[in-house]
Amino acid sequence: MATQHIAVIGGGLMGVGIAQTFAAFGYPTTVFEPIQSVRATVRDRVAENLTMIGADASPAETIAVTDDLGQAVANAYYVTEAVPERLELKRAIFSDLVKLAPRDAILASNTSAIPITQIARGLETAERIVGTHWWNPAYLVPLVEVVQAESTSAQTIDAAMSLLRAVGKAPAHVRKDLPGFVGNRLQHALWREAIAMVAEGVCDAATLDACVKNSFGLRLPVLGPLENADLVGLDLTLDIHRTLIPEFGPSRWSA
Repeated sequence: MATQHIAVIGGGLMGVGIAQTFAAFGYPTTVFEPIQSVRATVRDRVAENLTMIGADASPAETIAVTDDLGQAVANAYYVTEAVPERLELKRAIFSDLVKLAPRDAILASNTSAIPITQIARGLETAERIVGTHWWNPAYLVPLVEVVQAESTSAQTIDAAMSLLRAVGKAPAHVRKDLPGFVGNRLQHALWREAIAMVAEGVCDAATLDACVKNSFGLRLPVLGPLENADLVGLDLTLDIHRTLIPEFGPSRWSA
C-alpha cells in the first residue's frame, strides 16, 4: 500500500478517472469538488468504472471527497487539477495551491492544451509546477504526458514520472512547453486535415473515418509514425513528402 497522499482538484470525468487510478493502487486519495451534486456522485462513478472493467470496486469507498480545498491538499504529496480548460481559472487554483499545499508537494495540471508556463507564471515555487496530461479514460489509457515548463525542476519531473510509473502509467517527458504538447498536436493536425478534406468535397465524413480506421489506424497501436517512416525507408518517405508537404499549410485556413 502506498503512503503518499494524492489530491485531485475537480470531480468531473477526468478527475474521477485520475482519483480512481491512484485509489486502485492503494494511495490515500482526496477529491476536491465545489459542486454538491457532482461531489455526491464521485464514489459511485468510480465504483461503476471499476465494475465495468471487472475490477474490485472497493477502492471507491476509500476516496475522500470534500468541498474544502485546504483540507484536500493539507497532507498531499501530489496535487493535480482537473478543471475546465480556462487559463484564468487554472491560474487562480494554482495561486491557492501554492499557499495551501505542503511546500514540497508536486503541483500538476491536467490541461490538454494550455502551456504550463502560462499557468505557473509569476507564482512562487514554480519549480514544482508541472504538466501531467492524462488521456481519457484516465484509468485505461497508459500515456501521461509530463510537461516541463520553463521553471519546472528536474527533481519535479523525475518525481512525477516515478509516481506515474508506480500506478501503471507510461509517462512521457515533454521537454518543450508548447500548446497541445505532443499527443494533441499530432491528433489535431490530423483533425485539421480531415475537416479540410471533407469541407473541400474530397470525400464525406464517413468515408474519411473509414479510410483511417481500415488502414493506418490499425497500425498505429504497434508502430508510431517515425518507426513507420524508418520501416518503409527514409528515402521513400522523403520522396513522398516532396509531393505531399507543399499541399499542407496555413493557406487552406486563411478564411
